[in-house]
Amino acid sequence: MMVLRNILLSIAFCLTTFSLAQASNLQLSNLDEVSANTAAGTITFSFNLTQDNSWRNQTNYDAVWIFMKFSTDGGATWKHASMAGSGVNPSGFTIPTQFQSQFEFMVPADQKGFFLQRSGQATGNITLTNLQFVWNYGLDGVSAAVAQAANTLHTIYGIEMVYIPQGAFYAGDGSLNSSTEYAFTQGSGVNTPWYIQNENSIQTTAGASGGYYYQNTGAKGDEFPTGASFLIPASFPKGYGAFYLMKYELTEGQWVAFFNTLPPTAKPFRDITSGNARIGGKNSQSVVNRNTISWNSAVPTSPATTLRPSRPVSFLSWPDVAAYAEWAALRPVTELEYEKAARGTDNPPTPGEFVWGTASITAPGPGDINPNTDENGAEILSDTANINSNALAWSSGDGRSGGIAAGQTGPLRVGIFAASVANSTNPRVSSGAGFYGNMELSGNLAEPVVTVGRPEGLNFQGTNGTGNLTSLGFATNSDWPGMDSNNTNGVDMTIGTGYRGGDFQSPNSTVYATSARTYAVKDPDSQNCAERYDPSCGVFQGGRLGRSAS
Repeated sequence: MMVLRNILLSIAFCLTTFSLAQASNLQLSNLDEVSANTAAGTITFSFNLTQDNSWRNQTNYDAVWIFMKFSTDGGATWKHASMAGSGVNPSGFTIPTQFQSQFEFMVPADQKGFFLQRSGQATGNITLTNLQFVWNYGLDGVSAAVAQAANTLHTIYGIEMVYIPQGAFYAGDGSLNSSTEYAFTQGSGVNTPWYIQNENSIQTTAGASGGYYYQNTGAKGDEFPTGASFLIPASFPKGYGAFYLMKYELTEGQWVAFFNTLPPTAKPFRDITSGNARIGGKNSQSVVNRNTISWNSAVPTSPATTLRPSRPVSFLSWPDVAAYAEWAALRPVTELEYEKAARGTDNPPTPGEFVWGTASITAPGPGDINPNTDENGAEILSDTANINSNALAWSSGDGRSGGIAAGQTGPLRVGIFAASVANSTNPRVSSGAGFYGNMELSGNLAEPVVTVGRPEGLNFQGTNGTGNLTSLGFATNSDWPGMDSNNTNGVDMTIGTGYRGGDFQSPNSTVYATSARTYAVKDPDSQNCAERYDPSCGVFQGGRLGRSAS
C-alpha cells in the first residue's frame, strides 16, 4: 500500500477580473491513489480542490498550475513527476460528471504538470472533489515495484496563474521628455512606443522615427548603447504569443515548501536567511523587513519555516528565482511580457501610466493594516489603496508596537489591495491590478525579468523548467540568463536580468510606471552588488514566473 501525503495549500488571494475584487483561497487536499496500471506504467490519483472567485470571460481566464513531486526514499529526496498524455482532458484525467462542461484539464506537451481551468465563461467559487490525474512513473524511470512501495511518497502543489492571450500590444507609453525613464520609443525624435505585433525578430535602429529605438539605462557592463542596432531574435519571447503568468508574487509559504524538498547539499545555496558576502541575504533568523522565514543551517535536514505564508518572499536572488522556476516547471518572463501583462492587447497607453491603467497612485498609510493585530493572511487595508510604496514604516498589524515586525518596512501579503475593495466602478484601478488580473505588478517587491538590453538576456528562448535541479540546487536551462559559462554549476549569476515595477521602498514614483526601465538592465552582478539584496543597490526583488502556453 502506498504512503501518500495529504496536501493543504493555502495560496494567495484572487481578483475577479472586470468585476468586484474579492479575497480568494486555493486549497488542494486529500491526495489518494485510485488505481495502478502496471502494463502502462501509470498510477491514477484523486484530489479535491477549492478556490474562491475563479473566472473566465471573453478576454482571458485564471488557472491553477498543478504538479507532483515523488520520493522513493521516504522523503529524503524528491523528484518531479511526469503526467500521462498531453492536451485537453487526456485519458484518465477526470472531472466529476456534473462539472465536465464547466472545467477542463490541460496537460502541456512536456507533461510536467497540468492546468485546471474553466472551459466556459463564468465567475465564482469552486469546490471540486474526486478530480483525477495520471502519473506516468515509467516515463520517470521508476519501476512498478518502487512506484507502489510503502516508502514512496507523493506531494502535489498548486500555483494560481493567469492566462495572457496572444495579441499585439504597445511597449513604451509615449511620455514626453522621457518622464518614463528609458521607455521604448520608435526613434530618437519621437515618443511613440514600440508596437509588438508578432513574435518575429526585431531589429533596433538609430533612426529618428518609425523603427525600434533603444535607450541606454546607464547600467554598468555590456548594456547596448543608446541608438544601438541589434537583433532581438524570433526565439526571444516578446509578449505577443500567449503565456501564463503567476497571479501573485511568490510567497513565503511557496518558497518554504520548495526549500523543504531540497537535499542537504542544495539548501545552503538556497538559504535566504544567510549573509554570504557575494550573494547576500537576510543574515538573520529573525524578522527583517517583514520577512519571517527561518532555517537552522546547523541541521541541514531540518525544515525551513515561515510565520506569514501569504506574504511575498523577499531577499531572493535571480539564481533563487530561477531555481524555483526550474523546480516548479515554470520559466522566467521577459520585460516585454511584463508590459503585455500589465497593459493588455492593443490598448493605447496613457503617458506615465501604472499597471492599473492610470497615471495616479493611491498609497496606504502606515496605520492602515486592519485589524491591528497579528497578520494571518486575511488582513485588509482600512482605506482603498493600490500600491505599497515609499518605504512605509508600518505601525499597524505586525508593524504595531509589540508586533513581530514593529515599525519595519516591507511587503504586504499578496492580494491585499483586491481584498480591501468594498465597492468600485473600476476594480482594476482600485485593486492595482494589471489588465488581465495579475496582482501587485507595481510596488511591494520588484518583478524580476529577462532584459532586452544585454546580449546575455537575448539568448533566452522561453524554455520551461524541467522540474529537477542540480544536486546543489541550481537551475539547468542553458538559455536562461545567469547560466554558468561552463554549463557546470547551472544558473548561478545574474547578468542578462533586471527588474520592473519598483519595490516597497522606491522613493521615485516614476519607477512604478509600466514602461519605466530604470532597473531593467541593472542586475546585481553587473553593478557589483550582492545578489539577494544590497543597500547600495537598493532593490528588493520578489519572484513571479510564467509558462509558455503552447
